[in-house]
Amino acid sequence: MSTRSYQGCWTCKRRRRRCDNTRPTCQNCSRRGVDCEGYEVRLRWGSGIASRGKYTGADKPLEKSIPPRPKGRQRDLRREGKKLGAQGQTNAEFDVMSSESGDSPSSKTEKGEENELIFKECESPRKLNMGPIFPVLRDGINVLHSTTARDSMLQPRLPQLCQESSALYTICLAFQLSLVSTHSPRFFEYFDAALREFRSELARSTTLSDGTLTAGLLLCSIGLMHGLPWTMHLEGMHNILQSHGLSEEPSIPSSFRSHLLEVMGVMDLPCFSVGRQTCIGRKIPCIGIWRRYCQPAGPRLGVEPVSGLPRSLLDIFAGIGEETTEQSFMDWTGEIGSFMQCYLWEAHRLAGILSLRRYIRSAVREEVVLDISTWRQPKQCPADTTALVARILANLDALRLACAERPTEDAFIKNAVLYPIFVAGLEVSAMCENPQWQSTIRKCVLGSRQDEILLGLLEEMWLRKDSDLSVDDLARERGVEMGLL
Repeated sequence: MSTRSYQGCWTCKRRRRRCDNTRPTCQNCSRRGVDCEGYEVRLRWGSGIASRGKYTGADKPLEKSIPPRPKGRQRDLRREGKKLGAQGQTNAEFDVMSSESGDSPSSKTEKGEENELIFKECESPRKLNMGPIFPVLRDGINVLHSTTARDSMLQPRLPQLCQESSALYTICLAFQLSLVSTHSPRFFEYFDAALREFRSELARSTTLSDGTLTAGLLLCSIGLMHGLPWTMHLEGMHNILQSHGLSEEPSIPSSFRSHLLEVMGVMDLPCFSVGRQTCIGRKIPCIGIWRRYCQPAGPRLGVEPVSGLPRSLLDIFAGIGEETTEQSFMDWTGEIGSFMQCYLWEAHRLAGILSLRRYIRSAVREEVVLDISTWRQPKQCPADTTALVARILANLDALRLACAERPTEDAFIKNAVLYPIFVAGLEVSAMCENPQWQSTIRKCVLGSRQDEILLGLLEEMWLRKDSDLSVDDLARERGVEMGLL
């Protein structure tokens, strides 16, 4: 008779011996002087994006990626499974959560299929109407851009990038859920799993692949839109790049790699963040990625697709705290673009002057010595702050009317209005003297979670009527770290 045990301890099972099922350790193991491995349930995961169901063993959620099912005896299949068990496990986090909650195998399969649908929504954008004021395409890839590029650099590469990074697929699911308010409870469940997966992947990375870098930037995008800590991910990725020689990147990197570094550099600009947490105490609250790695890399022409701004204007923004002065913004010659782009760029140029003034006032209050020498300090912009606020809001109102008149001309440009709106609203004296401008700002917001948090900060500033109140300190008091992208 067979002596194999089906209900014994793991040691007896492995040795194919009869087990007496004594708890906590069996007597057979004790008599032989070996460690009893116990009786607890062990979970085993297969390779690929799902452990069960239609996409078992597939490396990405596509029909053509489903591998052929092997044929043979169960013993041969088990041996093959052990070989594949060392490979990446993209969807293991969600299966673990399902097991802990007591989900049945069929519910796990349904969850895997649901994950696939969420990923397809992220990969394939569709139009959502967000109301009459600045209706915006807010689904999937679209929300990541402020320019209507005919060919997205990310969308065609997303399946391949998910193969490079096991965390990217999980982060894509969390990102897509973050765009739909009705999924907020589930979003945090997915976000926690994505955060754990990315931290684990970052900890074991010696080099930063395009897939891992994309995953980190997408995770930062989730944070800056929901007020969750995000700049720490920038610093973690920068540390890996620097330790591996970021300055030793190929002299002519791929266009997609250059794009990722530019996105990282834009996110790092201090004027585009509120309540930044990881850089407290620094003289200049940023890493300096744009100035050190993006600005010297090549021609400064063209529009950066995430911010929607010309690279020549971003060079000036990156110099705030260094050589940039108000005259730098005044002397910017601009670039050729559509009428709506010109409205947007002019609003950003004027908002840059206000950001520079706020930076200087903050430095004076904190008794920070500025490095700008006297010969680098030309005359300031002759317009006072109230006039600049009026001109910013006028350009944004013209942009709003143009978008209403030509809704399909440059649909994504509306994603870029947040920075000038917020900077104009920070001028408390001008806002209190002109209450109708507060109403204009309330009408211009898009209704997202990001807009609600930032508008709440502005409302608090207007209520206190304190021009010296730091919005960064107010954001940190509320425990939020926001982005203006």
